[in-house]
Amino acid sequence: MAGIGFELRKLLRKDSYFGLLRAYGYAGIISSGPWVLSILVIMALGFLSLGLVPGQSQSVNQFLVSVTYIVAASLILSGLAQLVFTRFVADRLFENKQATILPNLVGLLTVVNLTAAALGLAVLITLFGDTSLLYRIEMFMGFVLLTNIWCIAVFITGMKAYRQVLWAFGFGYGVTFVLGMALRRYNLEGLLGGFVVGQAVLFYTLLFLVLRYYPGDRMFAFDLRRADQTFRSLILTGFFYNLGIWADKFLFWFNPATSEPVIGPLRASPIYDFPIFLAYLSIVPGMAVFLIRMETDFAERYDAFYTAVRGGDTLGHIEQRLDRMVDTVRQGIYDIFKIQGITIAALLLLGPSLIEWLGFSPYYVPLFNIDIVAVGVQVLFMAILNVLFYLDRLRLALILCLVFLVSNVLLTLVTQYLGAIFYGYGFALSLMLSSLIGLVVLDREFQQLTYQTFMLQRQG
Repeated sequence: MAGIGFELRKLLRKDSYFGLLRAYGYAGIISSGPWVLSILVIMALGFLSLGLVPGQSQSVNQFLVSVTYIVAASLILSGLAQLVFTRFVADRLFENKQATILPNLVGLLTVVNLTAAALGLAVLITLFGDTSLLYRIEMFMGFVLLTNIWCIAVFITGMKAYRQVLWAFGFGYGVTFVLGMALRRYNLEGLLGGFVVGQAVLFYTLLFLVLRYYPGDRMFAFDLRRADQTFRSLILTGFFYNLGIWADKFLFWFNPATSEPVIGPLRASPIYDFPIFLAYLSIVPGMAVFLIRMETDFAERYDAFYTAVRGGDTLGHIEQRLDRMVDTVRQGIYDIFKIQGITIAALLLLGPSLIEWLGFSPYYVPLFNIDIVAVGVQVLFMAILNVLFYLDRLRLALILCLVFLVSNVLLTLVTQYLGAIFYGYGFALSLMLSSLIGLVVLDREFQQLTYQTFMLQRQG
């Protein structure tokens, strides 16, 4: 789904620093859009509300924690559908059946909404009885809306209208910020209400873009239920990946020694939460490289290789195109290391001053340092998974995500036992382990790719 990347690459052809900055700026914001923008807006709302409305610290803390939980829950739930639907859309585009995308999106969102509504109602009714009715309604709506947004956002980059996508994100989160500030006087319910309305605006704006660029031939379809159009391993891959990203956070939230109650059953870990979420802002440069180099350039080399195979080209030309594809992956990984490494080095130097400027204790600095390294490795891990998806090595991607989930849980438990100085290392080491295994797997797959491609063709 590199359509938006091909459009952004046109800016690079202008051979100017401004074109370079525009291309990578667009790529960074779009590829990390909802996640990074939500962190920025939520943190801004929290800090400004504390500064402008005295005595609102409890409401702001409850707001931040509530939004964090619905983001986590919606990502994990939508992870069951994100990758499998992205693959479905990619296959339909390859078959030139764009008219089937919209009705199947409607079908998917229908199932997702019903599932999210059932789970949300069950949890809110049974566990949030001591909270206000308005708060529970806002949590329910926010959870359902975010689950829908993640499902749309995973393939929104397939559209070539990068400016419209960028404006959609900007407009949605702009509304979130303005309404949050306007309603902050109503404490928790006001802040959360502004967030929910803003997410509704973002969802319907993105949905409008899909309606515009993928007009359908009918209103509703759910072809994903058909076995020949569903890659079932992708369902678990998306689930394990998103659960792995949040596993260490849940372990810190529900460990009484590292957390405190906030509202209803929700808990937060003051020592762990702020550094990791601040560190995620450093993901933007790496994600920009990921979109343009690993998504766009690799997609082009991949298509050239398999076009040569399907067209019966000579073995020499096929191997030449394979070498170019492998070189693109290596160069993309090198660029991620380089750009994200520079970002990490800069933040390691600026981290103490940044945390002091934000008004937090210097004790957060060591955890922030390891978190920015972990976030940088996460971009590399995503790049490895992306290549495996292109090569159709779906079981290997599933195994890597399972390794990440299990190792994150086990290593985080070990770090909690060892003490505060080791916090964050479980998350970082699990990503490093998974990425190293992934690099070994990729090297082996590329060595065997030509042989396996022809053997599969012969069997077919």
